[in-house]
Amino acid sequence: MNPSCINLDPLERRVSVTIQETTQEARGEVPEEIQEALKKPTFNVWLVQDKEMLTLLEHMFYDLDLVTCFKMEAATLRRFLHSLQDHYRENPFHNFRHGFCVTQMMYSVIGLCRLQDLLSPEDIVTLMVAALCHDVDHPGLNNNYQVNAHTELASRYQNTSPLENHHCAITMKILGQEQYNIFSHTDPEETNRILENVTELILVTDLAHHPQILQSLQDIQNFSFSNKDHVTLLKKGLIKFCDISNEARPAEEAELWAEVLMEEYYMQSDRERAEGLPITPYMDRDTVTKAESQRSFISFLLIPLCEALSQILPQMTVWMLQPLQEARLRYEKQIAEVPTKIL
Repeated sequence: MNPSCINLDPLERRVSVTIQETTQEARGEVPEEIQEALKKPTFNVWLVQDKEMLTLLEHMFYDLDLVTCFKMEAATLRRFLHSLQDHYRENPFHNFRHGFCVTQMMYSVIGLCRLQDLLSPEDIVTLMVAALCHDVDHPGLNNNYQVNAHTELASRYQNTSPLENHHCAITMKILGQEQYNIFSHTDPEETNRILENVTELILVTDLAHHPQILQSLQDIQNFSFSNKDHVTLLKKGLIKFCDISNEARPAEEAELWAEVLMEEYYMQSDRERAEGLPITPYMDRDTVTKAESQRSFISFLLIPLCEALSQILPQMTVWMLQPLQEARLRYEKQIAEVPTKIL
């Protein structure tokens, strides 16, 4: 489905046009109407064009006071964002829009849950940079494919989270260049801590870590923001949630994400079949449907994770958990409406 086919209400049309106008304006000129919309999971990321994403990402960094706190140079921040955009590939799903989407969801969670009052600036910048960089240079073929096809990436990282290790390597390569190093004026010890934490968060986006992270969150009793281990686990849970949170968005937007995800899945399974590799079960176009796939994903991964996070951050119950429960019902209805085949 083409995002241009979405029926926009008058406010959405106004926001879309105004975003386009701001791309030519100086930093800080994002209209208040858009600033407020950007703070919520209901923000329609499909209305934003490539250059506009850069404008809004820059605004997020300023709004969270990260530019001032870490003495980032404005031109360096812009070059860093441009470089990331250039390094994301044109996949159906794992592209720069996905990186923007995950970052915007993280920005929403930070604001709605008032995390700036509860976490350190180091934690906030770590969450934002990790969200933005977590899938940079994704090839559109997942870890199963990399391992089964014995790719160079799989070999380089000994079949252990090859994609996530690659995303980390590209992120560090970009930040290691002076013209892109947004932390060039930050204390070196603090910078090292930030980069180590960014690496740690990107690595846990491998879905293979999901069960362990979820169980650890569920096992926490008397969560404390003064407990470093608790905070580290919360950050891991948050980046995992934001990475897979599309179904917490309004239905029309979520359905678009589900469609491009299935397109990328089907492309992989077609390639696996053509190359004689094991076909990843949840990607097989002959057996997998969007409604069944999303219903299962929401039920067994997203809702349990969101429930665990909502125990720590109650604001997520209204903004994220309830929309997920509604999305599950929507897909269950779609499944029920499919005629049963007569054998």
